Amino acid sequence: MKRSKFAGVLILFVLGLPSATFALGDFPLENAGLNDLIPSETINLSHPRPLPVKEWTVMIYMNGKSNVEQFALRDMNRMEAAGSTGRLNVVVELGRMKGQEGDTNADGDWTGSRRYLVTKDSDPEHITSPVLMKKPVTDMGDYRQAADFVRWAKTNYPAKHYMFIIWDHGWGWIDPSPSSGFGGKKSISHDFATGHYFKTVELGKLLKKAGKVDVYASMACFMQMAEITYEIRDYADIIVGSEEIIQLPSFDFTGILKAMAARPGIDAEQAARILTGTFYSLYTSPEIAPELDKTKYGVQLSAIRSARLSEFVKLLNEWTRLVIAADDKTALRAAKLGVLRFEIGDDTTDPDKLISFYGDISDFAAIYAANLSPAGFMTPAVRKKSAQLINFVTRKLVISNVYYGKDRTGKKYSRTKGISIHIPGAPGSLIQYENTYRNLAFARHSNWPAFMRYLAEN
Repeated sequence: MKRSKFAGVLILFVLGLPSATFALGDFPLENAGLNDLIPSETINLSHPRPLPVKEWTVMIYMNGKSNVEQFALRDMNRMEAAGSTGRLNVVVELGRMKGQEGDTNADGDWTGSRRYLVTKDSDPEHITSPVLMKKPVTDMGDYRQAADFVRWAKTNYPAKHYMFIIWDHGWGWIDPSPSSGFGGKKSISHDFATGHYFKTVELGKLLKKAGKVDVYASMACFMQMAEITYEIRDYADIIVGSEEIIQLPSFDFTGILKAMAARPGIDAEQAARILTGTFYSLYTSPEIAPELDKTKYGVQLSAIRSARLSEFVKLLNEWTRLVIAADDKTALRAAKLGVLRFEIGDDTTDPDKLISFYGDISDFAAIYAANLSPAGFMTPAVRKKSAQLINFVTRKLVISNVYYGKDRTGKKYSRTKGISIHIPGAPGSLIQYENTYRNLAFARHSNWPAFMRYLAEN
């Protein structure tokens, strides 16, 4: 994990995870996972029937079974500063463990997971919301546990609209190789006790099992990628996430819940704008912004319309075919060198941010188009298609994109347009990863894998 240079903000970036201490099998029962074998204790679910249907239920899956446990507890208290209301349910599954870096004995020092209905209180140091369910041993890195939480929340706290947030470390689409020292496969929701994580394909399985939600958000790094959003496109109307590292203080949970409580009749796009708007207000505040500037790390968060992702892939395929046909190596190298890449490495492993392989696709297309040879036979067509791709991203796919600051190489985050993609960088051994890209829906439905091979060769 990388720490910022000040106490109030911590960069969510996992440098290594312990290996699994035991293995989970697949269902059915004879190969049941840990979460099937440990009984739950239901504590306080005596709802009157029929259950009241509220406007929104916000469901937060908070995996604190890692080196960010203390910040999970803090965010729970920030949620309690707003709490549930007569028209808004806020429910949380919070996981904890012992023995990891940053372990805390606050709030009873319990382990496993607990489910809460978040209620308002004025105590910023202690969780007072009622516990509805306890599980003494839980694998928060099993996507089926998260799917069960969402189904449980929908059953017990029905609403017209649902928002689902996964809170934890994130690593984009990638499955690092065990030999890379990054602890095995991962994308989001890393359980340090079991060594398990949700792979990108499992994120799609999770939401399919849980049922569609109006808004899905990743409070985790690097998750607003074409590869990830396309995987879950059928299961969430709006997808919120960051192309870059998300620094703590994370989302402004107090601001989000208060704003939703004040306007409970909002639709999914309006709710997503609350997430991005409160995020921007938090990180540009006088308390946070000057400290971010000292770290040389900025922030970014965007919300996209999943219904537009198929059109995005169609345009991207048309653009890549033209780029390969034009074969302007000078423009291609300029784009590879100049694109805004995101912080997979650090100033030691990737000092110039040239090896990092996550980049903003619109920025890449803009740099490529600007560097095409004026005399090139295909230059007019490629520039036109580049403009179409960028305009589609900014005007139709992305409904809100907020950012602040610069990266450590001086590139302004105003160059982000709201969705990143895997863009091979300079040759290097930043992370060795497994050949699982082909398993992604995006890889099957786009010609980006072929384009990546072309990029790597030029």
